[in-house]
Amino acid sequence: MAKRLLQILDMKWIQVKVIFDFEDKQLATDLIADIFHEQAITGLVMEDPDIEHPEDWGKDAVTPDHYSVIGYLLHDEQSENQLKIIEKNLARLENKNGIICNMVCSDVDESDWAHQWKAHFRPEKITDTIVVKPTWREYSGNHDEVILEIDPGMAFGTGIHPTTRMCIAMIEKYLKPGDSFLDVGTGSGILMVAAAKLGATRVWGTDDDEVAVDVAGKNLMQNRIATASVNVITGDLVEKVGSRFDVVAANITSKSILLLLDDLKKVLVKNSIFICSGIMEEDKNSVIQKIESSGFEVIEILTKEIWVSIASVLR
Repeated sequence: MAKRLLQILDMKWIQVKVIFDFEDKQLATDLIADIFHEQAITGLVMEDPDIEHPEDWGKDAVTPDHYSVIGYLLHDEQSENQLKIIEKNLARLENKNGIICNMVCSDVDESDWAHQWKAHFRPEKITDTIVVKPTWREYSGNHDEVILEIDPGMAFGTGIHPTTRMCIAMIEKYLKPGDSFLDVGTGSGILMVAAAKLGATRVWGTDDDEVAVDVAGKNLMQNRIATASVNVITGDLVEKVGSRFDVVAANITSKSILLLLDDLKKVLVKNSIFICSGIMEEDKNSVIQKIESSGFEVIEILTKEIWVSIASVLR
C-alpha cells in the first residue's frame, strides 16, 4: 500500500474552478456540483465569501472573493473530454436556469496542493451526535459525540455534502450494534467509519477506484477501526462481494443505484436495510419504483435541497 500511496502523491491534477452568479446560491452550488459528480469528481470545495468562520476555524482560514465550486480532475487521457463535457453542461445551466458560470482551469501537483486545500475544511456537525473532523483540525466536543476523523485526499469529500449527511443520519437511525455493514462506492470510507463507530461489528466497502480503496483504508486506520472486522474491495458495485449484510448503504448516482438493485439481494438477508443516496429530486420516483419492484418496502425518504435519500427494508 505504501508504494501505491507514493504513486498517488506523484499524480498530476487539473483544478477546475467554476465561479458563478445566481440569486439562489445553494441551488446553483448543487446543480454545478452535480455536473462534477456526473464525471465522478466528488472531492469538491464550495467557496462562500459570506461565510462566518468560527473561532476554531484556524489561522490559515481562506475567505474567497467569489461564490464558486472547485473540483480536481486527474490529468490523464480522459481529462480533455471530461472538461468539454463539464463546459457543455455549464452552458446548459446558463441557458436553462440562468446561472452565469465562468470555468477556470489550472494544473496542480498533488504534493503542492496537499498543503493548500486543507484551509477549506473544518469540523462539521452532521447529526446531533456525529461530528466529521478533518484529521488536521483540533476539536473539543462533548463526551457523548461520535467523532469521525477524515482525511479525504484530493479525490473525495469530507462529509459536508447533503447526500452524505442524510446517509449518515439514516445509518445512525437504522444500524443496530452488532450489525454487519456494507458501503457500496465507499469513496473516502466515511460511511464505513460511521458504521463502525456506531457499533457495526463487520464493516465492508467496495469501490471501482483503487485510489478510493487506499484512502478508505487509511481513514479506517486513522479512526482505529479494528482491521479484523474490515474489508475494502476494489470492484464494481457488489460484483466481488461474497457475503451478506444487515445494512447496505450506497451514496452513489441514481443510475448506479438502479443497476445495483439488480444484484443487491445476493448481499442481503431478510429484513436487511438498504440506504441509498446521491439521488436528485427529478430521479426520485424512478428509484422508488425500482426499489419497490425489487421486493423492498420504503420506510423513510429524506430530502435536502435538490437531493433525496431513501431507506428501505427487504421483505
